[in-house]
Amino acid sequence: MSQNVDISPVVAMIVPGILQLLQDRQGLSLEDASEILYHSALYAALENEETKVWHLGYPILYDLLMEELETGKITWPEEQS
Repeated sequence: MSQNVDISPVVAMIVPGILQLLQDRQGLSLEDASEILYHSALYAALENEETKVWHLGYPILYDLLMEELETGKITWPEEQS
């Protein structure tokens, strides 16, 4: 069942953590980190409630973003029951 759920508050809580990791681990400025994140397939998936990507913690999301940047692909984790 598809519902129109606004997850933007959740995304707004997750994004700063990912940006901080990009800055700390990659030595990027906030502007550069933001540019990378907001133009990624990961961010597009994060904004889509149906993907359920938003439920992953930002360290995992950071790792997925790094995979996307390195390989051009994202290997999504399996759902755990």
